[in-house]
Amino acid sequence: MMGIGYIVSLFLSVTIVINLLLLIGVLFFERRDIGNTWAWILVMVFIPIAGFFIYLFLGRNMKQKNFYKLTDEERLEIDTEVDQQLSTVYLETIQQSPLLKSHAELIHMNLISSDALLSTNNEIQIFDDGHQKFDSLIADIQAAEKEVNIQYYIIQSDALGTRLRNALTERARAGVKVRLLYDEVGSKKTSPKFFDELRAAGGEVEVFFPSFFRLINFRVNNRNHRKLVIIDGRIAYIGGFNVGDEYLGLDKKFGYWRDTHLRIQGKAVHHIQGKFILDWHRAGDNKPGEWGEYTFSQVPEQGTSPIQVVSSGPDSVTEHLKNMYIKLIVSAKKSIYIQTPYFIPDTSFMDACKIALLSGVDVRIMIPCKPDHPFVYWATWAYAGDLLDYGAKILLYENGFLHAKTIVVDEEVAAVGTMNIDSRSFHLNFEVSAIVYDENVAKQLSVLFLKDMEVSSELTPERYAERSIVIKFKEGISRLLSPVL
Repeated sequence: MMGIGYIVSLFLSVTIVINLLLLIGVLFFERRDIGNTWAWILVMVFIPIAGFFIYLFLGRNMKQKNFYKLTDEERLEIDTEVDQQLSTVYLETIQQSPLLKSHAELIHMNLISSDALLSTNNEIQIFDDGHQKFDSLIADIQAAEKEVNIQYYIIQSDALGTRLRNALTERARAGVKVRLLYDEVGSKKTSPKFFDELRAAGGEVEVFFPSFFRLINFRVNNRNHRKLVIIDGRIAYIGGFNVGDEYLGLDKKFGYWRDTHLRIQGKAVHHIQGKFILDWHRAGDNKPGEWGEYTFSQVPEQGTSPIQVVSSGPDSVTEHLKNMYIKLIVSAKKSIYIQTPYFIPDTSFMDACKIALLSGVDVRIMIPCKPDHPFVYWATWAYAGDLLDYGAKILLYENGFLHAKTIVVDEEVAAVGTMNIDSRSFHLNFEVSAIVYDENVAKQLSVLFLKDMEVSSELTPERYAERSIVIKFKEGISRLLSPVL
């Protein structure tokens, strides 16, 4: 009979061997940046047993080849659409528009890297208040005739969550096809039973990267952070609002919730629908198959706003959305307005901001004055402080909590979506953004930014220099942890 000591020794030996194999994998087989590689080497060397389990939950790279299980025919169809735009859009649409022509390289990059087709016949409504956004959304759901596809990172089982669920349940009972997708980690406070009534009415509910028994989740580090709604194939919502009472400004901790969301009508709705379909079938572990089960109605000419819907995630090698932001920043001639709850960029993003500042561009970055995650907040201060020496204007939003994820360049092109400026959004989470090539929309967003400045204070170099030793210590620790925040 084996003794306890022998069993412990065997366990340690097996763990060390597995640890070494993982170390070899990190070094030779997984495509990581050098900093990330060294971080995992240190973890595995200095805490070999605990490091093994940390790696299981936080370190594994996503399988990148055909993550969405597209058939050869479906991949060919997408590639054909992209190739057609590359050959025809440049010759016709882009050449006829001075604004599109000036951003032709960005359009090309988004097409090549993210299959982000350009549509030009869109009408856009901007929401910067939760009550307005959800009143409009619920009204559109209640008017749905064929189909509602809805996806959120967070759906709380509170008053707003119940209101949304009830609206979806009523439509499902009326024979409307309802599909709801939520993220397991983001919606961890919400029990699956909360959606039983919707399921009983005929609605379908899926969970992205579900946990085992709601306790163990090997994809806790890779979350679906997208917020999308598509109604009857003709109306779409995209932006930063999740579903919960706090997004209506009803949480005393945060106060008023400042966010940005778009309501879109036009061809871009179909492109947003395509993003949902891929996530929906991945969550259900099915192939997309024939997309005819979804509503793709004929879209009338709704407006004149050109849009590309750009997505990124850990399934791809290229950080599409981060690269799009960098391209926008380095192309700026006059101004860059950024709103983000977290500003923890990598070196390439920081360098792009510095190049713009050194080129005389007016760079303004607005962040919250109050934290929702302390380490993230102090890391944000550290990186924002670095840009003060280059002339950036760092603005602290004081009228509640700022959650908007927007960039406006030269008051002519803007992006609104789900991506924060941090490593998690750059390459760990599934994100999406709508980039709009329209001066009217960009100016509306600029006006909102300037309005927010009226309830913000400026983090000047003098104010930053006066921070206490304690704050400097918090910044230092938080910056050290920034790659995993």
